Amino acid sequence: MKKIIAIFSFLFVVSFAMAQSPVQFTTTSHSFGKLVHNKPGSYDFVFKNTSNKSVIVDVATAECGCTTPEYPKAPIAKGKTGVIKVTYNAANMGTFTKKVTVKFANVEQPVILTIEGEVIEAK
Repeated sequence: MKKIIAIFSFLFVVSFAMAQSPVQFTTTSHSFGKLVHNKPGSYDFVFKNTSNKSVIVDVATAECGCTTPEYPKAPIAKGKTGVIKVTYNAANMGTFTKKVTVKFANVEQPVILTIEGEVIEAK
């Protein structure tokens, strides 16, 4: 019985270690609060390469055309930081929640970044 518990414990630790992302984001969500209609809002999602080798952002895609992600095309060296800049165009009135999917090379699980807020009429 002790051997079975030891084997399961080992497999759990190994699977957890393999699931770790090579990057650590400071935050994966941002609230703009209130944005003025037709005045875009941008936010920089900062991440750090916590792996032992360079990481590459394959692609960052938004769920709609109202949100634009910008990401580094060059590799991010180990221990260095990178930025995914997300801009919301604020063309539609009302509340919004938008997601950006960030895929890193050789990493199975993407990172989901979320922005939210409310677009209000200019005074």
